[in-house]
Amino acid sequence: MKASKSRAQASRQVILEDNNLTRMLCGEHHRHLKLIQRLTDVNIHARGNALNLSGEETAVQAVETLIRQLYRLLKQGYALDESDIEPAVKMLLENSDEKLERIYHDGIALPGRRKPITPKSTQQKDYLEAIRDHDLIFAIGPAGTGKTYLAMAMAVHALTQEQVSRIILARPAVEAGEKLGFLPGDLAEKVNPYLRPLYDALHDMMDFDKAAYLIERDIIEVVPLAFMRGRTLNNCFVILDEAQNTTVMQMKMFLTRLGFDTKTVVTGDITQIDLPDQEPSGLVHARQILSDIQGIRFCYFTERDVVRHPLVQEIIKAYEQNSRSEPSIPENNS
Repeated sequence: MKASKSRAQASRQVILEDNNLTRMLCGEHHRHLKLIQRLTDVNIHARGNALNLSGEETAVQAVETLIRQLYRLLKQGYALDESDIEPAVKMLLENSDEKLERIYHDGIALPGRRKPITPKSTQQKDYLEAIRDHDLIFAIGPAGTGKTYLAMAMAVHALTQEQVSRIILARPAVEAGEKLGFLPGDLAEKVNPYLRPLYDALHDMMDFDKAAYLIERDIIEVVPLAFMRGRTLNNCFVILDEAQNTTVMQMKMFLTRLGFDTKTVVTGDITQIDLPDQEPSGLVHARQILSDIQGIRFCYFTERDVVRHPLVQEIIKAYEQNSRSEPSIPENNS
C-alpha cells in the first residue's frame, strides 16, 4: 500500500491579553481545548495566556480563527460554555469567513435563565429571523436540529414580553401499535404521553411551578391536534410539532384556525412519517401547495444542523462502524 501524500504542517502561537478570559476560553481542566483538539486534529498546548497550535496547515489556520473569535465573544461578555464549542468548530470549518458574533449574539433572553438561548448554526439563526419576520413558518428537518426548541423559546419570550396573550402547543396523537381506547385512564391521560416532549421543552424554558400555574390558567395550552377543531386563535403563539404525522385534512383544519395577531410555527421531519396505510402527510402536502404564498416561510434543516452532546456523536459513529463490520445481529431466540 502506498503511503498517502503528507499534508503541509504548521505551528502557530496565539497570545491572548487577559489571563482570566484565557482560562474561560480553555474551560475547566482545559475541556474546551481538548474538545477543539479532538474535533480538528490540531494539537493545542496552553501555557499561561499563550496557546501553541500544531497540525495540518489549513486546520491550524481554522483553529486560530476559532480561538480569536471565541476570545472576542468572551471580551464582549458572552458566557461561553462547552455546548458552544462544537457548533462553532463546525461553522468555521464549513465557512472560514463566518462571524460567530453574528450567530451567538442573536440570543433569546428568558426570565430566570443565566444565559440566553442562542442559535448554534447559520440555519438556526435564519430560522429565528424567519420567526420574527413572518406569521406562519414551516420548519422541516431531522430531530436534534432545534426546530421545536427554538420555536418554544421564541414563544415564551413573546409571552413574557406581552407580545401575545397565550401559547398553544399542539401535536397529533398518532397511534403506534396501541389503540388509544385500550390505554388506561381518561382521555387526558391517554394523550399525555404524546404531548410529553412539549412539556419537557417548556419546562426547560421556565420554572416548573411557573409553567404549571400558566397551564392551569390556560395561558399555556398543551393539546392534541384534534382539540383544535372549531377554534379561532387570536393573539397567540402557536406551535404544531411532529406535523409530518398530520393528515391533509388535519393540516387544513389547523391552518384555518389562525386568527389575528397570531404567530404560528409548524415543525416536522418528513423522513419520519408514522401515518398508517401510506396516508399522505399534511406537512408534505402543505409544502407542495403553500411554498409560493407570500408571507409564509419554509425553513429547511439538515444533519449538519444537529446539535447534540459530543458523546452522542461518538455513539452514532460506533454504531455505524459496527453495522459495517457486522451486517446483522442474531436474534435472541431464548
